[in-house]
Amino acid sequence: METPEFAQPSNTFHIELKNRVNAYFKEKKLKPTGNWSLYSKAILILLAFLSIYIHLVFFTPPLIWLAIVECIALGGLTAAIGFNIMHDGAHGSFSKKEWLNELAGLSINFLGANVYMWKTKHNVIHHTYTNIDGLDDDINARPFLRMCENQKKYSIHKFQHLYFVFVYSLLYLYWVFFTDYNKYFTGMIGSRPIKKMKTGDHFSFWGFKALNLILFMGVPIYMVGFLPWLIGFLVYGLFAGIVLSMVFQLAHTVEDTYFPVTDNGVAHVEDEWVIHQLRVTANFATQNRVVSWFIGGLNFQIEHHLFKKISHVHYPAISKILKQVCQEYNIRYIEYPKVHLAVASHIHHLQNIGRK
Repeated sequence: METPEFAQPSNTFHIELKNRVNAYFKEKKLKPTGNWSLYSKAILILLAFLSIYIHLVFFTPPLIWLAIVECIALGGLTAAIGFNIMHDGAHGSFSKKEWLNELAGLSINFLGANVYMWKTKHNVIHHTYTNIDGLDDDINARPFLRMCENQKKYSIHKFQHLYFVFVYSLLYLYWVFFTDYNKYFTGMIGSRPIKKMKTGDHFSFWGFKALNLILFMGVPIYMVGFLPWLIGFLVYGLFAGIVLSMVFQLAHTVEDTYFPVTDNGVAHVEDEWVIHQLRVTANFATQNRVVSWFIGGLNFQIEHHLFKKISHVHYPAISKILKQVCQEYNIRYIEYPKVHLAVASHIHHLQNIGRK
């Protein structure tokens, strides 16, 4: 896959936007990184995760339904750690202290994935080549799902709007037990090479993989037995996969977002990078404080893509500035006011693209 070239920036819109955002932080005397509202939330989520893990493994509820509920809660908290702690940390926006960003990013290693792989896949590739088939790995669910017209169509795709949740449920388990290893041994993420890993990166990869197997397989199997562990682990992993997948897909694979046409390994990108991001990204439920709190502001996906070095705690304020500038320059700002409207649009997109 050849690296596409974006149009030369006109600068006016982007410069005006950056100037106003910078002026906001200067006027309010704020740092663009996280603050105590983020740190207190991170502590609360981590304590909740640790408490439920300990209760499940060492004081297993005698009632099956209660144990299942706790497994679901643990899956949701796994996603919440990824959204609120790891994501900001990996982008360098969790704190102004680099060591704290590194520590926050490592939370994904503890949960079985790998932050080194994530930074290449997400920070570099996804944020640069969003929705470009062959480059953006986030829209690659082949052969089970067809996300854009450029991808090969199979007869089963006519029904993908009915079974997509099952595919999404596999994301977390597939990520932890297959895709990280595939990237590690091939040295590739899709068609893009991974930056050469240092000795410490190799130790971190294997060390945390081993730790995750001990904490999420070895210890639970020893404490509760194989079958109860298997049922609980599947409930936990499948629910985490659904939550993680839906949040990221609602931001980019809906009816109103754009997918550049790729022909013979060349993507035809019409816009400068900033305008491209506004065409391929959508916000949803930005007035819902509960949703925003739980998913780490990733429902403000437009703001995140344009200002990935700014912590998500600032996105509500940044969105007002961005909307105003978009209106002044007559640039479309894609937003779904409710979660269910974004979900419906995603389903319709899958249905349309599966039948074309």
